[in-house]
Amino acid sequence: MVLIGAHLRGDDPVAFAAEVDAQCVQLFLADPQGWKKPVPRADSDAIVASGLGVYAHAPYLVNVASTNNRIRIPSRNMITQHAAAAAALGGRGLIVHGGHVGDGDDIAVGVDNWRKTFERATFPVPVLVENTAGGENACARSLDRIAQLWEAIGSYDVGFCLDTCHAWAAGLDLETVVDDVRAITGRIDLVHANSSRDEAGSSRDRHAGFARGTIPPELIAHVVREAGCDAVVETPAEGQAEDIAFLRAALAG
Repeated sequence: MVLIGAHLRGDDPVAFAAEVDAQCVQLFLADPQGWKKPVPRADSDAIVASGLGVYAHAPYLVNVASTNNRIRIPSRNMITQHAAAAAALGGRGLIVHGGHVGDGDDIAVGVDNWRKTFERATFPVPVLVENTAGGENACARSLDRIAQLWEAIGSYDVGFCLDTCHAWAAGLDLETVVDDVRAITGRIDLVHANSSRDEAGSSRDRHAGFARGTIPPELIAHVVREAGCDAVVETPAEGQAEDIAFLRAALAG
């Protein structure tokens, strides 16, 4: 069964899911802009008992592709810590941005840093690498870069999270992106179903609700339908419930 849900607003996943009629939730397990280790949640038993699908999103600072030891090593530690915290909630996966190398650095080094991450550790929930919107030094923006990354990590237990806003911003064709990505990775495990405030190919990561964005809502639904996996909307609060309802109706039709 494909679950449709949203990124958590507030602190109570179960109440939030009931409010927006979500079947799954995505949440941060610590400060998304910091390096702090997750702490056990007092409501973990209630979350597990609720039957909600749960996805955790790693903090934005995580960048295991980095050639900077002061970023790469803490990033690897964060993936380990957040994967364990996600497992304690019955999590279905930990989403991690594809990351990037610095200006002048060889992208192949960043890709190999990803490989070393999986070579040196196993995780209790699948790590889902998310495509990104912009940056010439990004490891998971273009299909070519995703292919280069998957050649290095595809033999490990790693999944893929396809973000529609990021794909749109990167200039990928949403009509064919599911087949294009699957031809490389063999799988798509989660869709971030987001519209964009900007035109295709903008390289800007600015999410919008379906009714106000530049991506035709039917095209977002097409991606979710073709992917055949859970979908999480990361759209603004005022339209989140409507975006979930639209996707659910589109998939049922």
